[in-house]
Amino acid sequence: MLIRVEPDSATPLFEQIAASVRAEVLAGRLHPGDRLPAARDLAAGIDVNVHTALRAYQQLRDEGLIELRRGRGAVVSASAGPLAELADEIAALVRRGAELGLTPATLAAIIKEMAS
Repeated sequence: MLIRVEPDSATPLFEQIAASVRAEVLAGRLHPGDRLPAARDLAAGIDVNVHTALRAYQQLRDEGLIELRRGRGAVVSASAGPLAELADEIAALVRRGAELGLTPATLAAIIKEMAS
């Protein structure tokens, strides 16, 4: 698993970490049941504060992509499996939205509204 962060980016580091994990799931490189590095190891490996790594993991947990288990760490959840299957459809939706002049944020808001 490859997690990269750009310290000079305007995007917060925890969001960059979460986005990297999401990308790994979408690409099919992470599967349900796969263990992620311990937050402490992740933080040391990419030279960020451990609380930054924990915040990224908490965000992914809140999204339902990972489960945080005491003593076992962060594990990709079963609900992440279908995400990889939807990757092509999601990419097509983003491309179509761009053709219509919609930003990803607008698409996300529309999806969120439709899911409610």
